[in-house]
Amino acid sequence: MPTDPAPDVLRLADALRRSARGAVVFTGAGISVASGVPSFRGTGGIWTRYDPAEYASIDALHRDPEKVWGFLRELRRTLDAAVPNRAHEAIAHLETTGVVTNVITQNIDGLHQRAGNDRVIELHGSNRSISCLGCARTFARAEVEHLADDPVPSCPSCGGVLKPDVVLFGEQLPQAPFRRAEHALRHCDVLLVVGTSVEVFPAARLPELARRHGASVWEINPVAELPDVDGAIRGDAEVVLPALADALRPARSWRTLPRMLRGLGAERWFADD
Repeated sequence: MPTDPAPDVLRLADALRRSARGAVVFTGAGISVASGVPSFRGTGGIWTRYDPAEYASIDALHRDPEKVWGFLRELRRTLDAAVPNRAHEAIAHLETTGVVTNVITQNIDGLHQRAGNDRVIELHGSNRSISCLGCARTFARAEVEHLADDPVPSCPSCGGVLKPDVVLFGEQLPQAPFRRAEHALRHCDVLLVVGTSVEVFPAARLPELARRHGASVWEINPVAELPDVDGAIRGDAEVVLPALADALRPARSWRTLPRMLRGLGAERWFADD
């Protein structure tokens, strides 16, 4: 049974107040469960109902595009129906106040952006654009929305099979966002790992990268997933993160000037104690 998170929330809030370089938030499927998006792994997860090798791999898309698109269409309806929950909203607030510098997410639901985050790094791509497997042309989703109900949406340019710009099994992570994530983690003081077990490589090495560059690593999750953290708050993200945002109020502009004075050791002026 989760313990009272309040003391640990206050400890984390204090660490964030003292941060000169800010915090990065690294999120996984667990943060979106309260928004109606089922997790992929674990009890009741999507992969307990669909074999990813048959429904969510690049090989399967080449082999049987109609079958894969049936799954992708169902997933899209689920993601479209989801709305940001209080965890997403709290992270957006923390970015607005300067506490959070970047959000790194393994999710493809776009809920961080819809909640108001601007600095989002999507490791596994996005369902907001679609590309052709034949000619490699990329379309905004709105451009090909009229093809959404076709058994296999095909490219308006060449007739090739279309694919949402999300990473399927058998594909490598896109390098540009991964490099951006590595850069963000080399330049933060705190990493918040929220709603993910971070089991899949290469993303699994990101918390250790942050630690090697001087960041403390905190886990926010109902159960322990990471083997080595500096702090852990056991609770649901949609409860813990709003409490954290509340603990950092009133802002009193304590995060406004530190961004300008970063590196001068002046962050202690803005602590509440």
